Amino acid sequence: MRKAPFNALNKRIDIEDYEEIFTVDEDAIEDRIENLRDKQIVKCRRKTIKSGNILECEIYPIRSDMGKWERGKKKQDGRSSMAQKNLNMKNAIKHFVRLVNRNFTSKDIAMHLTYDNFNLPESYEQAKKDVTNYIRRIKRYMKKMGLGELKYIYVIEFADSEGKKVRVHAHIIMNFNDRTVAEELWAKGRANSQQLQPNESGLKEIARYMMKQQRKDSTKRYTPSRNLKQPIITIANNKVTRKRAERIALNQNTAHETFEKMYPGYQFNEIKVKYSPFTSGVYIYVEMIRIDNPVKTKRRLDI
Repeated sequence: MRKAPFNALNKRIDIEDYEEIFTVDEDAIEDRIENLRDKQIVKCRRKTIKSGNILECEIYPIRSDMGKWERGKKKQDGRSSMAQKNLNMKNAIKHFVRLVNRNFTSKDIAMHLTYDNFNLPESYEQAKKDVTNYIRRIKRYMKKMGLGELKYIYVIEFADSEGKKVRVHAHIIMNFNDRTVAEELWAKGRANSQQLQPNESGLKEIARYMMKQQRKDSTKRYTPSRNLKQPIITIANNKVTRKRAERIALNQNTAHETFEKMYPGYQFNEIKVKYSPFTSGVYIYVEMIRIDNPVKTKRRLDI
């Protein structure tokens, strides 16, 4: 096996590194079996993330030669600046999607705000001030009408992912559902609203769209209100054995049965299985959606 691009395998490690290490979709079946049956893999860690109706499960190996598994700052030995930026951006998008799924539903709206030529801001800071003032107007209206507390999350696009300046605009998701009032309260240009429409992945599609132009080196990717709830994350080291992970990886067409039994009340959406050129074992990602009336029928997936 090739040498890992940084020294994560020997010291501290968690799931963010695993997504960088496990990048290969398919190996020859013989190679896969050999990787999965490595005796250095003592067990597998199962990480469960619940964000509203969406549940994600991530399974990855714990090796006997990794030393202590600790949280905290990891050594970045040999990791390039660009690789770190890519990883940071990937993690920012994941967390953004989870925040949106955790806090917003089909009752809420997305606002897309643009500027006319007379109000076009010259800086990101001015655009942020404009959006902040807009949110204050929404809050005042809600307070006046007795509509409760505003929850929101927004992104301002001032430059594309490569740093090239674009015409500034903003995207906001919020729990204020009077689209007419929301559009009228933006006085800087055109305002378009839409009702949120979750699908089998919740609100992932619009959340990823909102983050599409964010620069990898940006420290101002999105702004959430302080009252947003965080995704619920649980970690277990004794729920999935090495042999069970092997069975899941080699029999993906029946994985829905395994995970729907593992998580009652959730319906299987998708599975991703990744191998690594740097280490043995497998990384398994599963997405599920909560359902009110589980259908107890056997299904097979065409993979």
